[in-house]
Parts: sequence; structure tokens; C-alpha cells
Amino acid sequence: MARSRGFFTVLFDFSFSEFITPSIVGILYGIGMFFAGLGALGIILGGIHQGFFPGIVSLLLAPLAFLLYIIFIRVGLEGLLVAFRTAANTGRTADNTESLRNP
Repeated sequence: MARSRGFFTVLFDFSFSEFITPSIVGILYGIGMFFAGLGALGIILGGIHQGFFPGIVSLLLAPLAFLLYIIFIRVGLEGLLVAFRTAANTGRTADNTESLRNP
């Protein structure tokens, strides 16, 4: 696992024996939230720039757009983590099966 060795050691491991993605998924989620906030702010400012009524509509729609974007990012990252955990569990199962065949 990436936690057993240093971050930069795993980052520059050319054999790809350990995954780095599970250790940085929280950072990726934070970056996604930051850009979702910037997007919502852009929607609000764009609506206000167009006039009063578009500004009111943008104030109502920007939080909805923010939440939908965050949900999509979260589901995507969770799917990515599931794939990595499945790979790790499959590797352990293969190791256990191999040890049963060759006692």
C-alpha cells in the first residue's frame, strides 16, 4: 500500500507495484469542490451581470448546479476507489489461492 512507503517513493515507482490514487482521492475531491464553487460563483456573477431577474434565477440555480457537480464528482471518485479496492482484494485472493495450491 502507499501508506507503507513514502508518497514520493510510490510516485516515482516505475514498476507500478503500489497505487497512489487511493491516497490522493481526498485531494482530488477537494479540488473538485473548489472548481464547483468557482463555477457556482461564475453562474451567479453572470446572472447578476445580465440583469435583476436573471440574477435572481442564477441565485436559485447556482446551488443546485454546485450540488449536482459535487454529487457527480463524488460518485466518480467512489467508483474509482471501488475499482482499486477490487483489484487489491482480487490480488489477495489470488495470493491465498496460490498458497493453498503450493503448501
